[in-house]
Amino acid sequence: MPFLRLLLSGRSARLLAVGLLSVVTLGACAGWFGHDPLRVSLASVEPLDSQGMETHFNVKLRIQNPNGDGFSFNGVAVDLQLNGRSFATGVSPQQGSVPSYGEVVVTVPVTAPAFASLEHAYSVADAGTPPGQYPYILQGRLGRTTGGTRFLSQGVLSLPGIGIAAGE
Repeated sequence: MPFLRLLLSGRSARLLAVGLLSVVTLGACAGWFGHDPLRVSLASVEPLDSQGMETHFNVKLRIQNPNGDGFSFNGVAVDLQLNGRSFATGVSPQQGSVPSYGEVVVTVPVTAPAFASLEHAYSVADAGTPPGQYPYILQGRLGRTTGGTRFLSQGVLSLPGIGIAAGE
């Protein structure tokens, strides 16, 4: 009986709970050791109708999974920079999954303040880049119930007649 009381005492119960939580957490993390990071790239940027002092776009992300396990996500956040300056940001509660050794394309609506668009128009003239070629940095996060994964992609946007196409 004294052993049972000691086992169920407050301190022992807390130590047992912390130990079990540590084992479960490390076991979950161990499943991702040795995995390659997801590859997220900018597939396209499509202009939408502007409203007031904002410009709206749909950013299409290509998410590739080079691993043998699928990856599920429940939200996306992006920050798009052009010529080294913040241009547009957006979030989406979109849920999806990337199959093992597969890819998906996800659309995220983003908003750029009109002043950012004007600032970029003026900075392009001073950038020294070829006409229609704009260096970009795309960073963001694919949300999960237990955290998520961050991504970073960079390349050059080219502006054809309709929309904005991405290239790396």
